[in-house]
Amino acid sequence: MLENFDDEVREKLKVSDQTSKAFLSRYERLLMQLTRHELGSHAEFPDDSSFRLNACPFPNVNGEIPLGLYELPRRSGEAHLYRLAHALAEAIVAQAKKRDLPPAEVRFDYGTHDGRVSVLKPLIGKSGWLRLSLFTVESLDQAEDHLIFASSSDGGQILDEETAQRLLTLSGKVESAVLNVVPDQLTGITQARQAAIQRTISERNAGLFATEADKLEGWADDLKLGLEREIKDLDRQIREARRVTTVALTLEEKLAGQKQIKALELQRNGLRRSLFDAQDKVDEQREELIDSIEGKLQQRIIAKNLFAIRWHLG
Repeated sequence: MLENFDDEVREKLKVSDQTSKAFLSRYERLLMQLTRHELGSHAEFPDDSSFRLNACPFPNVNGEIPLGLYELPRRSGEAHLYRLAHALAEAIVAQAKKRDLPPAEVRFDYGTHDGRVSVLKPLIGKSGWLRLSLFTVESLDQAEDHLIFASSSDGGQILDEETAQRLLTLSGKVESAVLNVVPDQLTGITQARQAAIQRTISERNAGLFATEADKLEGWADDLKLGLEREIKDLDRQIREARRVTTVALTLEEKLAGQKQIKALELQRNGLRRSLFDAQDKVDEQREELIDSIEGKLQQRIIAKNLFAIRWHLG
């Protein structure tokens, strides 16, 4: 049954393949594939979820990269738990990221892939181009990295990003360097996806701004309603004090009533000033919010081409 599932379905179900003792998520498999490539002869790989490091090709600072068995996930007590945050994995990723990758011709082999990728089956026997670029957007004091896959077949078919990503999960062999120019179509695809990413970020930022503005307005409304309730209560007390003073029989009672009325009116006037001051404060905070957001809304973008390949799928 597992053989009839797409790789994507198997990843989501997180079911165990009979040929493997541990299921590896997509990113774990990518990490293991990268590790196998970067370590080369420095390690032995008995299966897809473990390896034995025989020699360390990186500076071993404070013994953070011990030799021995590594497993992902760890299944035996004597093995080291291998993960992306491990010093060895960090060194491998850093080494791979700084490598120069000139355009090359790569032949992918669907037949040797341990799994099924339905979106790639129509492309068997076809060729095309693929470019991977890193698109970084800095906005609202945050930086986001996006990998953009742009690919097309020689027949002009544009591959969606999921299909392009799946193509790179297959085993491949670099056959030669590419001398001809990468088609302009890939540049157009990349730019369109960059624009979509920027639009998505702008829409999300607009939502964040609206949320902050709603919080400010909600606080202002609560403050205003509270003060208005207090003012109305004082108005009621003033009316009652005037009524009592009007019907008072002695001069002493009338004087005491007038003093009470004056005190209540002073208190009410103070609350009215507080209401105006609160509104001014809200206006100031709204301006500060707008100025703050406006200064951070300007998007700073960095686009970097990582590699381009001429692909063949057999």
